[in-house]
Amino acid sequence: MSMQLRSTDAGTTQAMAPALEVTDLVVRYGPGGRRATKKPPAVDRVSFTVAPGETVGLVGESGSGKSTIGKVILGLQPASQGSVKYQGREITNASAAERRALGSELRAVFQDPTSSLNPRRDIGSTLIEPLRLRGVDRTEARVRAQDMLERVGLPRSAVDRFPAQFSGGQRQRIAIARALICDPSVVVCDEAVSALDLSTQAQVLNLLADLREERGLSYLFIAHDISVVQFIAQSIVVLYRGQVMESGPTDSVTKSPQHPFTKTLLAASPVPSPSEQARRRAARESLGVRSAGSADATGHGCPFSQRCPLATQICRDERPVLRVIDGAQVACHHA
Repeated sequence: MSMQLRSTDAGTTQAMAPALEVTDLVVRYGPGGRRATKKPPAVDRVSFTVAPGETVGLVGESGSGKSTIGKVILGLQPASQGSVKYQGREITNASAAERRALGSELRAVFQDPTSSLNPRRDIGSTLIEPLRLRGVDRTEARVRAQDMLERVGLPRSAVDRFPAQFSGGQRQRIAIARALICDPSVVVCDEAVSALDLSTQAQVLNLLADLREERGLSYLFIAHDISVVQFIAQSIVVLYRGQVMESGPTDSVTKSPQHPFTKTLLAASPVPSPSEQARRRAARESLGVRSAGSADATGHGCPFSQRCPLATQICRDERPVLRVIDGAQVACHHA
């Protein structure tokens, strides 16, 4: 999939603070104290920024820490170390009152719209609630809900219907409408299209891209499929076992990947063409990357070293630092 992106004014973007800024983020699960610090963290010194109007994709296998990062940004998971800033403001340890104030500016779209929508409430009630909490008159809130439903491709009459009366793709459009009803600046999309079929995925991704251009939104787009992220994101961060393997502009990361794990993700992306799928399968096998089950999270060196065909002793002993290669940052001793 490909998409023509509208150019933005570089001077204006540079003058503005990042919409999101994550710096050296560390997240550890489990009991505190020494026992916790001996285990490899779920997120290990991850840093990236999201500029105003930009989409940054977080991509990786299950267990890579990408959803944990989203939860920290949304205030659903505490950070062990590091910093999260929203438009220059520190929000890492924001209080409950501060989080409520951020509720209209920092929104989320989750993977399963069926579980995220209350089956006993009509769509109008679901969309109106966040507006009512911010003092919007009920009549005005209903009109805004109808306008938003129309904007995401649903009829205005949908306000009086229930989630069970819609398809999966339509429910995800409703979830997007709920996320945007308060005119946020940043939306965290956590596997927002992974439960949809390919044609519906494309429709929802195009909708998200259109809304970004129309409203100047910033997205943190979390997914396991790098081809989906490639479609919508201007920048990509590739994660493996909580660490950044490669990051940079989408074209640099996807067209000239430097890290063996990035190459593995690209070769594993599903495509509708059987012949192309067979070609990718052969390319993936030719890389010589061992299966995920063979990996051992030792906490030392490069976390991908147990699977990587290029690994040497330095990979097992010493964590590689991110260094710039062909426009991207790569954490690999042999890249």
